[in-house]
Amino acid sequence: MADEKKKFSLGGIDGAAEEKGSLVKTIWQLVKFLVVSGLVTIIQIGLAYLLPIIFDHVTATLPAGFLQTIFNPNQIFDPGSKEFTKYVVDGVVTWGYVLPFLLSNLIANIYGFYQNKKTTFKSDAPTYMFVIYIVLMLALILFSTWMQGAIYGALSKVDNSFLSGAARLIASMAAGFVQMVILFPMEKFVLLKEKKPAEGEEAAEAEATAE
Repeated sequence: MADEKKKFSLGGIDGAAEEKGSLVKTIWQLVKFLVVSGLVTIIQIGLAYLLPIIFDHVTATLPAGFLQTIFNPNQIFDPGSKEFTKYVVDGVVTWGYVLPFLLSNLIANIYGFYQNKKTTFKSDAPTYMFVIYIVLMLALILFSTWMQGAIYGALSKVDNSFLSGAARLIASMAAGFVQMVILFPMEKFVLLKEKKPAEGEEAAEAEATAE
Protein backbone atom coordinates (compact mmCIF):
# COMPACT_ATOMS: atom_id res chain seq x y z
CA MET A 1 0.00 0.00 0.00
CA ALA A 2 2.83 2.33 0.92
CA ASP A 3 4.56 1.45 -2.34
CA GLU A 4 1.40 2.33 -4.29
CA LYS A 5 1.15 5.72 -2.58
CA LYS A 6 4.82 6.36 -3.29
CA LYS A 7 4.31 5.39 -6.93
CA PHE A 8 1.67 8.09 -7.42
CA SER A 9 3.46 10.73 -5.37
CA LEU A 10 5.29 13.58 -7.09
CA GLY A 11 8.62 11.88 -6.43
CA GLY A 12 7.31 8.59 -7.80
CA ILE A 13 6.05 10.20 -11.00
CA ASP A 14 9.37 12.05 -11.34
CA GLY A 15 11.23 8.75 -11.10
CA ALA A 16 8.95 7.00 -13.58
CA ALA A 17 9.31 9.84 -16.08
CA GLU A 18 13.10 9.76 -15.75
CA GLU A 19 13.20 6.02 -16.40
CA LYS A 20 11.35 6.51 -19.70
CA GLY A 21 14.04 8.78 -21.13
CA SER A 22 14.90 12.43 -21.57
CA LEU A 23 11.94 13.27 -23.85
CA VAL A 24 9.31 12.02 -21.38
CA LYS A 25 11.20 13.64 -18.53
CA THR A 26 11.23 16.99 -20.37
CA ILE A 27 7.49 16.71 -21.13
CA TRP A 28 6.80 16.00 -17.44
CA GLN A 29 8.95 18.97 -16.43
CA LEU A 30 6.97 21.12 -18.87
CA VAL A 31 3.72 19.95 -17.26
CA LYS A 32 5.04 20.89 -13.81
CA PHE A 33 6.31 24.20 -15.19
CA LEU A 34 2.86 24.95 -16.62
CA VAL A 35 1.25 24.25 -13.25
CA VAL A 36 3.71 26.62 -11.55
CA SER A 37 3.13 29.17 -14.31
CA GLY A 38 -0.59 28.93 -13.61
CA LEU A 39 0.04 29.72 -9.95
CA VAL A 40 2.35 32.58 -10.97
CA THR A 41 -0.37 33.96 -13.24
CA ILE A 42 -2.96 33.78 -10.46
CA ILE A 43 -0.64 35.64 -8.08
CA GLN A 44 0.20 38.18 -10.78
CA ILE A 45 -3.43 38.84 -11.70
CA GLY A 46 -4.41 39.17 -8.05
CA LEU A 47 -1.65 41.68 -7.41
CA ALA A 48 -2.45 43.54 -10.64
CA TYR A 49 -5.90 44.24 -9.23
CA LEU A 50 -4.79 44.78 -5.62
CA LEU A 51 -1.75 47.04 -6.09
CA PRO A 52 -3.61 49.86 -7.88
CA ILE A 53 -5.47 50.40 -4.60
CA ILE A 54 -2.09 51.29 -3.09
CA PHE A 55 -0.42 53.04 -6.01
CA ASP A 56 -3.25 54.84 -7.82
CA HIS A 57 -2.57 57.94 -5.72
CA VAL A 58 1.13 58.05 -6.68
CA THR A 59 1.50 61.03 -8.99
CA ALA A 60 5.31 61.03 -9.39
CA THR A 61 6.05 60.86 -13.10
CA LEU A 62 8.45 58.55 -14.93
CA PRO A 63 11.97 59.92 -15.45
CA ALA A 64 12.82 61.49 -18.78
CA GLY A 65 14.31 59.20 -21.39
CA PHE A 66 13.69 55.53 -22.07
CA LEU A 67 10.70 54.94 -19.77
CA GLN A 68 8.84 57.99 -21.01
CA THR A 69 9.46 56.85 -24.57
CA ILE A 70 8.01 53.36 -24.15
CA PHE A 71 5.13 54.57 -21.95
CA ASN A 72 3.80 57.20 -24.30
CA PRO A 73 0.45 58.32 -22.83
CA ASN A 74 -1.02 59.11 -26.25
CA GLN A 75 -0.44 55.51 -27.32
CA ILE A 76 -1.63 53.95 -24.07
CA PHE A 77 -4.70 56.03 -23.24
CA ASP A 78 -7.52 57.79 -24.95
CA PRO A 79 -6.82 61.48 -24.15
CA GLY A 80 -10.38 61.94 -22.99
CA SER A 81 -10.53 58.86 -20.76
CA LYS A 82 -10.59 58.74 -16.96
CA GLU A 83 -7.38 56.65 -17.09
CA PHE A 84 -5.61 59.49 -18.87
CA THR A 85 -6.71 61.92 -16.17
CA LYS A 86 -5.69 59.53 -13.40
CA TYR A 87 -2.33 58.32 -14.71
CA VAL A 88 -0.94 61.24 -16.72
CA VAL A 89 0.53 64.39 -15.19
CA ASP A 90 1.84 67.18 -17.43
CA GLY A 91 1.84 64.83 -20.38
CA VAL A 92 3.91 62.12 -18.60
CA VAL A 93 2.73 58.73 -17.30
CA THR A 94 2.98 58.31 -13.51
CA TRP A 95 4.58 55.57 -11.45
CA GLY A 96 1.08 54.93 -10.10
CA TYR A 97 0.25 53.36 -13.45
CA VAL A 98 3.50 51.44 -14.04
CA LEU A 99 4.27 50.07 -10.55
CA PRO A 100 1.27 47.71 -10.21
CA PHE A 101 2.19 45.95 -13.46
CA LEU A 102 5.90 45.94 -12.63
CA LEU A 103 5.63 44.71 -9.04
CA SER A 104 2.92 42.13 -9.69
CA ASN A 105 5.13 40.64 -12.38
CA LEU A 106 8.30 40.64 -10.29
CA ILE A 107 6.79 39.25 -7.07
CA ALA A 108 4.90 36.47 -8.86
CA ASN A 109 7.95 35.39 -10.86
CA ILE A 110 10.27 35.32 -7.84
CA TYR A 111 7.84 32.81 -6.34
CA GLY A 112 7.90 30.91 -9.66
CA PHE A 113 11.70 30.76 -9.69
CA TYR A 114 11.97 29.11 -6.29
CA GLN A 115 9.04 26.78 -6.88
CA ASN A 116 10.52 25.59 -10.19
CA LYS A 117 13.93 25.22 -8.58
CA LYS A 118 12.47 23.00 -5.87
CA THR A 119 9.86 20.89 -7.68
CA THR A 120 10.14 21.23 -11.47
CA PHE A 121 13.88 20.92 -12.06
CA LYS A 122 15.13 19.83 -8.59
CA SER A 123 18.10 22.10 -9.05
CA ASP A 124 20.97 23.01 -6.76
CA ALA A 125 21.82 26.06 -8.88
CA PRO A 126 24.15 28.52 -7.11
CA THR A 127 22.86 31.82 -5.75
CA TYR A 128 24.33 33.85 -8.60
CA MET A 129 21.84 32.16 -10.95
CA PHE A 130 19.08 33.96 -9.07
CA VAL A 131 20.88 37.26 -9.73
CA ILE A 132 21.04 36.40 -13.45
CA TYR A 133 17.36 35.46 -13.30
CA ILE A 134 16.46 38.82 -11.76
CA VAL A 135 18.36 40.69 -14.50
CA LEU A 136 16.60 38.60 -17.16
CA MET A 137 13.25 39.09 -15.44
CA LEU A 138 13.71 42.86 -15.24
CA ALA A 139 14.27 42.95 -19.00
CA LEU A 140 11.27 40.68 -19.59
CA ILE A 141 9.14 42.60 -17.12
CA LEU A 142 10.02 45.91 -18.72
CA PHE A 143 8.89 44.52 -22.07
CA SER A 144 5.81 42.80 -20.66
CA THR A 145 4.90 45.85 -18.55
CA TRP A 146 4.93 47.87 -21.76
CA MET A 147 2.93 45.12 -23.47
CA GLN A 148 0.45 44.96 -20.58
CA GLY A 149 0.08 48.71 -20.73
CA ALA A 150 -0.46 48.67 -24.49
CA ILE A 151 -3.08 45.90 -24.23
CA TYR A 152 -4.75 47.55 -21.24
CA GLY A 153 -4.83 50.90 -23.02
CA ALA A 154 -6.18 49.41 -26.24
CA LEU A 155 -8.92 47.42 -24.50
CA SER A 156 -9.85 50.38 -22.30
CA LYS A 157 -10.69 52.30 -25.48
CA VAL A 158 -12.91 49.54 -26.87
CA ASP A 159 -16.63 50.23 -26.74
CA ASN A 160 -17.30 46.92 -25.02
CA SER A 161 -17.95 46.73 -21.29
CA PHE A 162 -16.70 43.14 -20.99
CA LEU A 163 -13.36 43.77 -22.73
CA SER A 164 -12.73 47.07 -20.96
CA GLY A 165 -13.62 45.51 -17.61
CA ALA A 166 -11.30 42.54 -18.20
CA ALA A 167 -8.46 44.67 -19.59
CA ARG A 168 -6.07 44.07 -16.67
CA LEU A 169 -6.84 40.34 -16.64
CA ILE A 170 -6.22 39.92 -20.38
CA ALA A 171 -3.06 42.03 -20.23
CA SER A 172 -1.65 40.02 -17.31
CA MET A 173 -2.43 36.69 -18.99
CA ALA A 174 -0.72 37.79 -22.21
CA ALA A 175 2.39 38.86 -20.30
CA GLY A 176 2.44 35.58 -18.39
CA PHE A 177 2.27 33.56 -21.63
CA VAL A 178 5.19 35.43 -23.21
CA GLN A 179 7.31 34.98 -20.09
CA MET A 180 6.47 31.29 -19.88
CA VAL A 181 7.62 30.63 -23.46
CA ILE A 182 10.97 32.32 -22.77
CA LEU A 183 11.58 31.15 -19.21
CA PHE A 184 11.08 27.38 -19.60
CA PRO A 185 14.11 26.75 -21.86
CA MET A 186 16.18 29.34 -19.96
CA GLU A 187 15.49 27.71 -16.61
CA LYS A 188 15.84 24.12 -17.82
CA PHE A 189 19.07 24.50 -19.77
CA VAL A 190 20.80 27.49 -18.14
CA LEU A 191 19.52 28.80 -14.82
CA LEU A 192 18.16 25.70 -13.07
CA LYS A 193 20.07 22.74 -14.40
CA GLU A 194 19.11 19.62 -12.50
CA LYS A 195 21.58 18.57 -9.85
CA LYS A 196 23.53 15.43 -10.62
CA PRO A 197 23.58 12.81 -7.86
CA ALA A 198 26.93 11.75 -6.47
CA GLU A 199 28.33 8.37 -7.49
CA GLY A 200 27.11 6.77 -4.27
CA GLU A 201 23.62 8.16 -4.79
CA GLU A 202 23.53 6.87 -8.38
CA ALA A 203 24.43 3.38 -7.19
CA ALA A 204 21.78 3.52 -4.49
CA GLU A 205 19.14 4.65 -6.99
CA ALA A 206 20.09 1.89 -9.42
CA GLU A 207 19.87 -0.70 -6.63
CA ALA A 208 16.48 0.60 -5.51
CA THR A 209 15.21 0.47 -9.11
CA ALA A 210 16.42 -3.11 -9.50
CA GLU A 211 14.56 -4.13 -6.34
